[in-house]
Amino acid sequence: MPLTRSFKETVRRRAAADPEFRHALLQEAAQCLLGGEVATGRAVLRDFINATIGFDALAEATGLPAKSLMRMLGPRGNPHARHLLAVLDSLQRLTRVELQVHAVAQAAE
Repeated sequence: MPLTRSFKETVRRRAAADPEFRHALLQEAAQCLLGGEVATGRAVLRDFINATIGFDALAEATGLPAKSLMRMLGPRGNPHARHLLAVLDSLQRLTRVELQVHAVAQAAE
């Protein structure tokens, strides 16, 4: 289901005004990707990029064409791990947000 422009604009405005929301968006994208929810992770990552730096700045930072970035994070995208990691690395540097991974033991069933 495609997002409406009003929803995208709401996310953009909230991200511009609320650093915690920006951080939470990037964190949610990374958690989804690591948790195997790749399509959701790509969608949240795309919303984060649109709401913060934009695809042109990301293209410049990663050395990947903006159109390729949009496609790889789109609904039918299938990014290579090296490109996805380059995107996450660039986003961390450009937005000054550091993602950290913590291992947590699961409770026995």
